Amino acid sequence: MRTCEICGKTPSVGNNVSHANNKSKRRWEPNLQEVRASIGGGVKRIRVCTRCIRNGKVLKVA
Repeated sequence: MRTCEICGKTPSVGNNVSHANNKSKRRWEPNLQEVRASIGGGVKRIRVCTRCIRNGKVLKVA
């Protein structure tokens, strides 16, 4: 569910590492924003990452 609809970016996983070198699992979520975008001549609400918005891969609609 937490994927960018343009580039397909998904959460990545790794470890929290404490000062005592204890490790527990954690996730890095992509920075997704819900934007109204022009798709195929119509307006649709999609969830895209901020990198796709910044690089102009999404044509935002006011």
